Amino acid sequence: MIRARGFSLIEVLLATTLLAVGVGLAFATLRSATVATERAEDMAQRNERLRAVQAFIRRQVEDALPMPIEPDDGTGTPAFFEATEDELKLVAPMPGYLSRGGPHLQTFRLVRGDGGLQLEFQHEQLTPDGPLENEREPEVLLDGIADGAFAFRTLDDDGKPGAWTPRWDKPQAMPRLVRLELRMADERARFPTLVAAPRQAAATSAGWGNAPIDGYPQPGEAQ
Repeated sequence: MIRARGFSLIEVLLATTLLAVGVGLAFATLRSATVATERAEDMAQRNERLRAVQAFIRRQVEDALPMPIEPDDGTGTPAFFEATEDELKLVAPMPGYLSRGGPHLQTFRLVRGDGGLQLEFQHEQLTPDGPLENEREPEVLLDGIADGAFAFRTLDDDGKPGAWTPRWDKPQAMPRLVRLELRMADERARFPTLVAAPRQAAATSAGWGNAPIDGYPQPGEAQ
């Protein structure tokens, strides 16, 4: 009679160990794939956010109106456009899905937050008595910004396109070009340099008619 031979204890332990190692490797591979997928999705959403914010800013700057930011104080010199390297203030219509319509005083501002710079946006509806007080807190359009700045371009003393300046000193007019450069803290995220041309700039003293500037788009044109 032939006796059936079973597995020894060492063989069972070895098989169990190999099985455990295999399962561990499979779970590690699955986990790595899951993390990579989540990172890719987060980056895709981040880039989509950057594109949406850039498109919104371009639209508002191009639609800027030569309307006084504040009621006439009697000086006869109303301010249409106020800006520094970290703040941009203008009047433009808001998209209907974001407000009740009509011209709004709009402010884009770079402020220091816990995780670096933030790009904030605030809008106030204009009335004959001035802008209505906004009861909402400023909206954070982008965060995680390492550094950034607005810049502006107009005519030089010879009537030719001048150099970019970090401050707009002609509030009674609008610049011909507005630029926003942002460097994100996450090097994988990239905010392409935004250059926008207010359509109504030619109607103010700082414009130069419809003359194009080499290398820069005209209002409404894709870059």
